[in-house]
Parts: sequence; structure tokens; C-alpha cells
Amino acid sequence: MLAAVAINPVNHVLRCEAWAGKRLQKHSGKTICIKIPPLITLGMLIDAAGEMQAAENESNADTTLVLAHPVLFRLLAGDAKVVDQITTMGDQALAEELLDIGRQIDLSVIFENDLSNVVGDIPAHRISQTGKNLVQWQIDNVDRLTRSLKDYLTEETSILTKSVAARQLAEEIANLQMEAEALEQRLNRLTQRIFPLSE
Repeated sequence: MLAAVAINPVNHVLRCEAWAGKRLQKHSGKTICIKIPPLITLGMLIDAAGEMQAAENESNADTTLVLAHPVLFRLLAGDAKVVDQITTMGDQALAEELLDIGRQIDLSVIFENDLSNVVGDIPAHRISQTGKNLVQWQIDNVDRLTRSLKDYLTEETSILTKSVAARQLAEEIANLQMEAEALEQRLNRLTQRIFPLSE
């Protein structure tokens, strides 16, 4: 059901960027599962034209792409660099093809072109820029909130342990284990000297 809603915009992008559809044609018949945890799972099938159709069973997909919410928002804001943060499973050739297409498609340009058909070029450009700035502002706010919450949980409360403190504790435990083993070996040698085997 949810995949059917997502397929029309995806196919619109593929029609606007015909080269992308041609690249997907060689993967015709393969299925893609896009997961946006914890709730969204979209199953899509690549058809012979290089466009997407709804897949009946996304659990047996050839390739699975897992997008965290921040990655999705940054993609929608036109940040192609976050494509590298998408986790992939399954057919790596298909996954790399999808990620490479994702790096090259600029959704804001497609949106601006579609909007210019309705309101004209200059208003479309201004609306597009305003939308980009608004999305970027929201992303920055979420980043700042996340950093502040992390700092609070590590500095002000003992809910989270600082990674440096955890590493130091692990090193101290490893050193203590080595010293205990060395002490045990010394005790064994002393015991053998004091109580030699009398056989």
C-alpha cells in the first residue's frame, strides 16, 4: 500500500532523468526493499522500462537499502553526500547502481522544473530556494538538539558513558588481567621451589 504511494514520485523522477531508467533496465525483474526504520518498508520491482512497480513480497528482495531518518531528510534537501551513509544488503551490483544514481540526481532541480511549469521560472526558483533553506534549517535544528541531548546525557547525568572513559576502563581491565596472569606464574614458580616434586 505504502509502496504504491511512493512509486509515482519515484517513476516521475526516473522519467525526468531518462538516463537513470536506462541504467536500471539491465536490472529488470529484480526487487528492491527500502527500509526507513522503525515503521516504513517499501518493496519495488524494476520493470523492463527501468521504472518501478509495487513488489508483492519485500522480504525476499534482491537488494535492501536502509535509510536512517536524518539521511532521508538530507537526501530530500539535496545533499547527495549522505548517499554513502545508506546501509545496503543483498545484490551489491544493484545496490551500487542505485546509490550511484542517487548521487547524480538532484531532486531540487526536478522540483523546480515542475514548479516552473505552473508559476514560472523566477517564482519557482525562489520557492525552491526557500524550501531548501527551510529543510536545511530543520536538519540543523535536529542536529543541534541531538548533540545537546548527547552532551547532557554524558556530562550532566550518568546515563551514557563517555567513549574515552569506556576505553580507559577496558585498557585498565586488560592491564589488570595481564598483571594477574604474571602474578599467577610467579606464584607457581615459587610454589615449585618451596615444594618441589619428590618423585
